[in-house]
Amino acid sequence: MSTSYDLLSIGAHPDDVEVGTGGVLIDLHRRGYKCGLVILTQGEMGTGGTPEIRAREVKEAAGILGADIIETFDWGDTRLEDSYEKRLEIARIIRQTKPKIILAPYPHVGHGRRQSHPDHVASGVIAINAANLAALKKVDIPGEPHLVTRIFHYFLPPGVTPNFVVDITPHYDQWIAALSAHRSQFLNPEKSRDYIENLTAMARSFGMQARCKYGQGFYAVEPVLVKDIMTLSEEQTGNV
Repeated sequence: MSTSYDLLSIGAHPDDVEVGTGGVLIDLHRRGYKCGLVILTQGEMGTGGTPEIRAREVKEAAGILGADIIETFDWGDTRLEDSYEKRLEIARIIRQTKPKIILAPYPHVGHGRRQSHPDHVASGVIAINAANLAALKKVDIPGEPHLVTRIFHYFLPPGVTPNFVVDITPHYDQWIAALSAHRSQFLNPEKSRDYIENLTAMARSFGMQARCKYGQGFYAVEPVLVKDIMTLSEEQTGNV
């Protein structure tokens, strides 16, 4: 029996949705919306942890976010590629869950020191193609056709500026708690890099661009419809 969701957040690895969309998921849960997570690999190539450890961590993090884990696939960490079969699997989930919005990584390669992870790019491409298939009447997958209203992208590469930022300032501490559930990745003493500090700086950067303290940035390929232009001038309550 299918359950309808307001939003699906799709990630290549067990911690992707927390990093790029976690604050948004917390906000939506607090306001009564139903969110689901779809994870395309088990993160087995991460420096820390094992697939079993990472599965436990993502379950703990999902509980903090207030989101359901819809499905975790084993499609190969560092080897994720778009294919028709993978599109069908995600299209099946889309028909099952009927989301209005999908959040997925940016589907094009960046370059430079923050070069796009190929798994992130592939997961964005799979999500776009699956959403198209889910809406087609003649595709041989269970359920009625479903048209996703919008797909918004996170994990933006260098040179791509978010065209909207969600204020996550009220949920910052809870977001950090969800990130910290991924101990093997972000609290691993074998790693010299302070990932929590870096992710905080990223949220602070997005927030500064949008005049709030902490934000998460997204890219909408199609223009976002605004019915009341005055809502864009509402006072920002965050501290810059």
